[in-house]
Amino acid sequence: MKKKKKKKETIEDKLKYEIAEELGLMEKIDKVGWGGLTAKESGRIGGLIRVRKREMKKKK
Repeated sequence: MKKKKKKKETIEDKLKYEIAEELGLMEKIDKVGWGGLTAKESGRIGGLIRVRKREMKKKK
């Protein structure tokens, strides 16, 4: 039986959870997991992550 390595939390991970919470998707994610999201929902999260990362880059 393989053990999963504990993955370091990245900026993308933090943003992903933050945005999912803002979009009201956390309840669905808790029930069915990230794989249960529709392509539209996943794309929305990914798009917002990209926008926020770009904004963070501009501030630096």
